Amino acid sequence: MVGVYNLHPFGSQQVVPCQREPQQFCCGGCDALFVASGCKVETFSVPGAELCRQRGSFSTLGRVLRMAYSEVGDYLVAIEEKNRSIFLHAYVNWRSKRTENSRVCIRMVGHNVEASFCESSRDQMSIIEMPMPEAPLCISCCPVKGDLLVGCVNKLVLFTLKYLIINEELSVLDFERSLIIHIDNITPVEISLCVGYVAVMSDLEVLILKLESDPINEERVNHHPQETSNQSRQTEDVSNERSQLESEDFVICLKPMELLGEKCEQQSGISVKLESTGLSDEKLKYLRVQYLLYRRFAPDISFYVLSDNIKLHSLQLLPIHQTGFHPDGKDLSQEKELLSLFCFFSLPHVGYLYMVVKSVELMSVYRYPEKSQQAVLTPQFLHVITSSRKDASVRSRTSHPAESGWNLYIVNTTAPVQLYKEMVDYSNSYKTVKTQSCIHLLSEAHLLVRAALMDGSQLDPAEKAELLEAFKESCVHLGDCYSRLDTEQSHLALPYYKMSGLSLAEVLARVDLTRENESQKYEKGLIFYINHSLYENLDEELSEELTAKVAQIFHVAEPKQLPHVLSSPSLKNIDPLTALRYLRKLDTCGLSPVLVTLTKAAMALKMGDLDMYRNEMKSHSEMKLVNGFILEPQLLIQRWKGQIVPTEFAIHLKETQPELLVASVLGLQKNGKTGIEEADFFFKVLCGKNEDTIPQLLVDFWEAQLVACLPNVVLQELFFKLTSQYIWRLSKKQCPDTIPLRTAEDLINACSHYGLIYPWVHVLITSNSLADENYTEDLLKLQSLICSPSFDVPSIIPFLEPLSEDTVAGLSAHVLCRTRLQEYEQCIDILLKRCPEVVIAYANQELKEEHWILWWKKLLPELCQKVKCGGEKHQLYLSLLKEALSVIAVGLDLRNFLNVLPEDGAAAFFLPYLLFCSQKKSLT
Repeated sequence: MVGVYNLHPFGSQQVVPCQREPQQFCCGGCDALFVASGCKVETFSVPGAELCRQRGSFSTLGRVLRMAYSEVGDYLVAIEEKNRSIFLHAYVNWRSKRTENSRVCIRMVGHNVEASFCESSRDQMSIIEMPMPEAPLCISCCPVKGDLLVGCVNKLVLFTLKYLIINEELSVLDFERSLIIHIDNITPVEISLCVGYVAVMSDLEVLILKLESDPINEERVNHHPQETSNQSRQTEDVSNERSQLESEDFVICLKPMELLGEKCEQQSGISVKLESTGLSDEKLKYLRVQYLLYRRFAPDISFYVLSDNIKLHSLQLLPIHQTGFHPDGKDLSQEKELLSLFCFFSLPHVGYLYMVVKSVELMSVYRYPEKSQQAVLTPQFLHVITSSRKDASVRSRTSHPAESGWNLYIVNTTAPVQLYKEMVDYSNSYKTVKTQSCIHLLSEAHLLVRAALMDGSQLDPAEKAELLEAFKESCVHLGDCYSRLDTEQSHLALPYYKMSGLSLAEVLARVDLTRENESQKYEKGLIFYINHSLYENLDEELSEELTAKVAQIFHVAEPKQLPHVLSSPSLKNIDPLTALRYLRKLDTCGLSPVLVTLTKAAMALKMGDLDMYRNEMKSHSEMKLVNGFILEPQLLIQRWKGQIVPTEFAIHLKETQPELLVASVLGLQKNGKTGIEEADFFFKVLCGKNEDTIPQLLVDFWEAQLVACLPNVVLQELFFKLTSQYIWRLSKKQCPDTIPLRTAEDLINACSHYGLIYPWVHVLITSNSLADENYTEDLLKLQSLICSPSFDVPSIIPFLEPLSEDTVAGLSAHVLCRTRLQEYEQCIDILLKRCPEVVIAYANQELKEEHWILWWKKLLPELCQKVKCGGEKHQLYLSLLKEALSVIAVGLDLRNFLNVLPEDGAAAFFLPYLLFCSQKKSLT
């Protein structure tokens, strides 16, 4: 509901003397006024605050019954009567008609203007005759496109505005009758058109439609209107019902009804069909109609004595749009982007405002103190003319006739800023009693200024700056109201204070605070604003005085939020003694004791009292402390000016309890209190490392993530982070900057993603052939990850390049990866070249089942070749060959064993293995 206040936002008036009695009048944009009397129209200039003067006059072809002006196209259209016939004419280029005797061009709509146009016609007024199939009843011009809609009995006719190009410098306005909308069972009294939206009003009914282009669904197009059997039957039923009611001797009122969307089509009884009448096929649009709203009124039966008391009036579609100049800079006509569309209509004592774009919604209901005669809606005001005066609850320049004499009066509205100041002064009378009226008045004043800013295309910079200052001030007033009054909408203090541009410190300075007064009451609007402001990281550091004020406010009004408030970076200047005094007064019932403990510990650190800090931290287990940090992450991680900043608490834990710190940050991530990248950056900043350097504490955190198996962590990304760091440190032979929190054995025992290291890898590590290598925990962890069944081996191979196969780390990593890829022959070649001592242990582990054949297909020939070549490792290769022959002799029968032996080998060398193989068969 919207209240109506008699503020009379009218600063002055202008008298417009007319030669004849005014019968019809309308505004011609922002600078002209049309006054019709009989068959003559006078035009007046309305130059702002200056006196009005007559611009000119012209004769019409008939007596003017109705007229309307379109700013787009700058034309006047009129319904005229002549010889008892009704006509429709459009008056174009009327500004050129200075005198009564000036020449006039009369042409038919759609006439071939290009052929008959001459240079002398440039400065002539043109009258366009628009033939109608039936007598026109009402007219409406689209405020955005300039199209014309004409209402007749049972149909609406749409004329599309177009410009005919005569030459490069001149175009002529014309119309094309493009569409007929057939409407049954409603006789239009008033109509309104705006960018494809059509509103039709009878005495007691309102119908809102939307015309849509639908070239895909061509079956909906009616070049000749046809009616479906269902619609015909429904329309016939309603018509019969109405005719039956009309034939009775008594009055029956149809029940009030409001229908939205498809229900309008199904239940209103109004049939709508489209007939396209475009002349050129290439411009033909396939259209369909969408029902938006149908509303029917049935007033109190007592009003039927006076019929005027039960009729609707003042139908209007009001677009709210942004304006801007054409991007090419040549066309000075303004492009308009539709932001929203409203439909207004009124009964004598109540007005209705609907929003019709995107969704249909009743926005406001206006109740008038007196019977209304006419109403006009503007972006800022709703002007209502009543029987004895003119009220306003919204702004515009309007016109109305005087009570006597042939004068018209133009009422000039007060400037928005001046009216705003008067409304604010008026609202001050309500402040002491704390009523909703104060908020209501300030809201109206705020909307007044905001509407003026939205429609600011014609404002100069000084006016716009003044309006903007008033807008911010209105936001401050509303923020104060919602923060101090006990209202259900107290949460609105936050957005209004934000729009005001005031800082948190400036808002707090407006709070009337009585220090140490436990009975002081602070409303929830203020608490809501401060709480959200502190959590939105305003990058605003409050003074010690203001931090004490905030602490007292929450101690009195919302003590459960006090630990959270004290942890905000905006309160870093809080006196720790003051904070501890309030914390010790807290009733822990309903409040987490561990959170209070951690907040006390943080204040103890701030004071440098380590004994108090240790006593507080010892009062709870490590698991409970982790839960406390999860309840308030800002005890560890804060954000300041877009950057992550570790707290003093986090820095102290890094030095004294790194395990608790890692577990706490892991808990924050697990509970969605911090992101993956944020946590990584936190540890880098905490350890004083740049983005390219990874501290060991961050590696500890990654390992903890892998152990915890967090659902929001991509496993392979975590594998990549860890293996990359292990490889980098091994390649640089660099030790961790701190002692790792977990050993490789700890990780293998705690996490399935760290696999058991293959036995032959241990043989490789203990080999003496590469004794110059320093083996670290990093190598064991890298080997364990590669052995994990969930590890994606191909993804890591390109990153193994820094690890040379000349080192144990490189050799073990390369061979492990190739083994996981089942590249056994390459692994045998690498091991025989780099570390032959391991080859038999490797073969025993890996060459099984379907890979067993590689013992004699690959390993045996390679060892025989190595022995034959001699060299310093001859004895080692010979020993390996004997071990291989022993394994093969056990696995093969005598014939197969004989076949795999080399043909050029010494019989004496292989004889013991042949005997063993033959004896094995006899034993079995």
